[in-house]
Amino acid sequence: MNTVVAKFGGTSLADANQFKKVKDIVLSDPSRRIVVASAPGKRFPEDEKVTDLLLKCYEEAAAGGAFEGALSAVHSRFRDIVAGLGLDFPLDREIAALRKHLLAAPQRDYVLSRGEYLNSRILAAWLGFTFVDPEWCVCFDESGKLDAPVTRRTLGAALKPLRNAVVAGFYGADMAGRIHTFTRGGSDVTGSLVAAAIAADLYENWTDVSGLMAADPRIVDHPRPVKYVSYRELRTLSYMGASILHTDAVLPVADMSIPINIRNTDRPADPGTNIVRRLPKGETKYPIIGVAGRVGMSVIQVEKVMVSDESGFTAIMLDILKNRRIPFEQCLTGIDTVTLVIRSDVLAPYKEELFNEIRDKLNPDYLGLTEHLSMIAVIGEKGTDSCDANVRVLQALADMGMPISTVNQGAGKLNLLIGVPEDRYEEAIRTIYATIGEA
Repeated sequence: MNTVVAKFGGTSLADANQFKKVKDIVLSDPSRRIVVASAPGKRFPEDEKVTDLLLKCYEEAAAGGAFEGALSAVHSRFRDIVAGLGLDFPLDREIAALRKHLLAAPQRDYVLSRGEYLNSRILAAWLGFTFVDPEWCVCFDESGKLDAPVTRRTLGAALKPLRNAVVAGFYGADMAGRIHTFTRGGSDVTGSLVAAAIAADLYENWTDVSGLMAADPRIVDHPRPVKYVSYRELRTLSYMGASILHTDAVLPVADMSIPINIRNTDRPADPGTNIVRRLPKGETKYPIIGVAGRVGMSVIQVEKVMVSDESGFTAIMLDILKNRRIPFEQCLTGIDTVTLVIRSDVLAPYKEELFNEIRDKLNPDYLGLTEHLSMIAVIGEKGTDSCDANVRVLQALADMGMPISTVNQGAGKLNLLIGVPEDRYEEAIRTIYATIGEA
């Protein structure tokens, strides 16, 4: 029998009614043996996620303030779920243990992990599955970095003997037992690690949308749904702002060619989007998968005559960023220029001292900064086999008088990256989609 790992996000497990939907989905297919759960998300737009409430608890406790209000809200959320399901669950004891931790020497990651921990224990009781605490089988080193090879072995050892299990997402622990969390959305990563560890046939990621759209539906009216997308395309779309899946969640399953299926908990009959290495026979692949972007970008331009002849010029520039731990999104080089695209919020604290160091070490002829930019990616592994799609996109932007600060396409054939003014971001997205949306 096939084995499916089903991960359910925060909106899918936000309240008792959502838990009931999840149970129907899981029990409708016996191959859904392993479930990975997130903390309760928002029940309505003005609601707060439980993880955000737990962060308030930690911040108030760490500052020596009163955290009982936020903790009471956490308690209330879980109490409503337990009562709505009619479960006999030791919630008061668990909240008391969390209160004791907050009163002592609270650890941030431990406090944040309790949303997934409690929700997963409740879900396991509701489904009649075994609860598996990732504290014992998702392994971090002391610096908080995931130890993927060890995690794969320990997760496999923990899960393979079990018929059914619920694994809490988002966290693990180091050898000293100290809890570490992934970044937000990290339950997706846990699900992928679990799928790889047991060599699952499919990793289902259940959320509040019916898969991936070719553009952001908040910007483009009724964008085309994407039926199939490659692992590489999905990572790029996720990184560029399509918040469908944590970018790191692709890697463990991609290594084993385990397909991912993005599904909608509220519309379980919808087929969703399939993330695969290769298309099934008979399926037609769109040349252009979609368009996505990120706002809040800045561009640094360094000009110096004959820069290409100066050994190490670009390396020194990148070392300056590395030494200050400033990540960059793109680095474009020309005969006399080096152009760097950096997130504005990352650059802001270091801007003045960074520019001073560049002047001191590189003595550029020109050093410029352009802010309030957005970067847009036109994504599709087949779309750049010919220049037609790229030409049409750039021509459409030119026809509308769109200023373009940067254009980048590497030697590969994955995507086209375009920098445009932040205040015209949505206009550019709509224009690009109208040009290639049905390509």
